[in-house]
Amino acid sequence: MNKFKSDPFYMKVFGDYALFTDPMTKGGGEKFTYQVPTYQALKGIVEACYWKPTFYYVIDSVKVIKPIKTETKGILSPMKNGGKDLNYCTYLKDVEYLIKYHFEWNDNRMDLVYDRNEKKHEQILLRSMQRGGRRDIFLGTRECIGYIERIGKRDFHNIKSYYDGKNISLGIMFHSFVYPDEAYDDNTANTLTSNFCPIVMTDGILDFVEPKDCKIKHQLGDYSIKKFDESNFTSVDELFDIYKKEGVMNDESDERSS
Repeated sequence: MNKFKSDPFYMKVFGDYALFTDPMTKGGGEKFTYQVPTYQALKGIVEACYWKPTFYYVIDSVKVIKPIKTETKGILSPMKNGGKDLNYCTYLKDVEYLIKYHFEWNDNRMDLVYDRNEKKHEQILLRSMQRGGRRDIFLGTRECIGYIERIGKRDFHNIKSYYDGKNISLGIMFHSFVYPDEAYDDNTANTLTSNFCPIVMTDGILDFVEPKDCKIKHQLGDYSIKKFDESNFTSVDELFDIYKKEGVMNDESDERSS
């Protein structure tokens, strides 16, 4: 039986600054950004729009619309002795990205099979994008506030990238984390795994492989799966009814492909 895969969704993300931290620069406190967003950062942005443990998101691709520019800022950081230290962080400036993504049912959450209502999840996600997300959007780090807008398939393909006609290799980059609740084999069960892979930008577009297809993996430590019950989980049926009562729910499936 083929694994369930939703139809694709499209989103625009933009902001004044972004910091997709290169992990090699974290040790000294002076962070330096990657030139493009990571798979994990984009997944976090999408999850801030709408997320349920019933499914997980897969980032298919991202299009870089504006030219890559950086700006270095001095940041005062508190020290253990009560003093302050000046660190320098290098941010991306004036960013805009178009994201293509979909969701799949989480087979590690068989206790939530009853929550697998594709149509209702789709409608809530579409409406959440229309409203700018259910939680605050951060472009890599908390100080970089971002904004999202719902777009269609036609927008994703027709809006031009600054890097049209160019093929740029960005080397090996951090890709994603695999948490135990999204584990796909014995090696990723009950542990936190980090993934790295080579990234190439073609015509301004980064086509991502899925985390399980990354060749470079590191196990970071033991991790457990969070439990969900009536105290911390709202079913999609209940949430859908809440949206309907607020008068913000429409059947918008046809608009997604336009």
